[in-house]
Amino acid sequence: MLKQKTYFITGFPGFIASKMIRKLLLQDPASRFEVLVHPSQLNKAKTEIHLLENDFGASDKFTVIPGDITLKNLGMNEPTLQRLRESVTHVFHLAAIYDLAVPQDVAYRVNVVGTDNVNQWVLQLAKLQRYVYFSTAYVSGTRSGRILETELDCGQSFKNFYESTKFEAEVLVQKIRDKVPATIVRPGIVMGDSKTGETVKFDGPYFIMRFLDKFANWPIPYIGKGTALINLVPVDYVVDATCYLAHHPKGEDKVYHLTDPRPYHAKDAYRMICEALIDKKPSFTLPLSLVYGLLSIPAFRKWVMVEKETIDYLNLKAEYDCTHALNDLEGSGVACPDFSDYIKAAVDFYKQHRHDPDKMILVDQRDKKNARGEKAGYHGHHWHIGKESARQHSQSL
Repeated sequence: MLKQKTYFITGFPGFIASKMIRKLLLQDPASRFEVLVHPSQLNKAKTEIHLLENDFGASDKFTVIPGDITLKNLGMNEPTLQRLRESVTHVFHLAAIYDLAVPQDVAYRVNVVGTDNVNQWVLQLAKLQRYVYFSTAYVSGTRSGRILETELDCGQSFKNFYESTKFEAEVLVQKIRDKVPATIVRPGIVMGDSKTGETVKFDGPYFIMRFLDKFANWPIPYIGKGTALINLVPVDYVVDATCYLAHHPKGEDKVYHLTDPRPYHAKDAYRMICEALIDKKPSFTLPLSLVYGLLSIPAFRKWVMVEKETIDYLNLKAEYDCTHALNDLEGSGVACPDFSDYIKAAVDFYKQHRHDPDKMILVDQRDKKNARGEKAGYHGHHWHIGKESARQHSQSL
């Protein structure tokens, strides 16, 4: 008889962490969950736990642990540490800052120092069966051409501090692969659920939808030539693939690109979004440099509500090889849906919730607070800049 699995999860109650727990409960209803939650997110975490308990009838399966990955032993007290050392079988480390415009010091403290602290804690666990670390495909930085899952440090530079600190964090995880059974996943750009369209923040590709909202009554331009491949994946694929690979023996000591094996060119993905959202096709092309220049103007950026850093990913010349992921997922029933099959669900969800303030990224407020050098706080799905301490980080994308 298999012993009960006990999962320790950082990044709760973030969107992916919450969906991960739901999937794990479906796979094994007998599982228990120890969730590390920053004190600033305790109320939200308790609300999400209540929903999970109602949905799964699992009132005794969750322990919420106040903590902070930027602190030694994640800010946990000794009795808690001792209990976890003897009970935790699986660790899922999702907590990070996912913000293309994050300041360097904040990103380093959370993504690098925080991951090092998680690593050192993981090394203390007596019954660990798997350590799952959430990296990103974009640790490849400015590299172009074919990017292999076995590659990491190829002397690349980076487009922003999000990429560079996630790279440094993965380097630290790679260094302990000979000491713990680790699985590293590198998702592409994560979209909402492929069936329902559900997401909690309209960032990333949803900035394109916000841009199109502003120009829906005008002739619509392409943004640059759009010949680069854009790698979009729905959240349910990331969750399903991770949960499978985290438990299968062949997932141990592996790195996986959870990317689209058949990505579209940016121009084609952009056209599909246009057609689904405003029933129009783009009719001319604006140079990418012009659009980037316009988005560098705070007033214009505030009006269209789009981050200029998003434009960098429309011109990325990298191709993410996901051979190991495809091979090891074979026979699992888990496969990445085609973008053309789920873009309508994504757009429909956006249309229904486009005016929901909780789902909007307030670009203008970020700009003002960035200029003042204020620290990052995280609320639910996407980091924004606020007066909170850099320690308010424990949720993830």
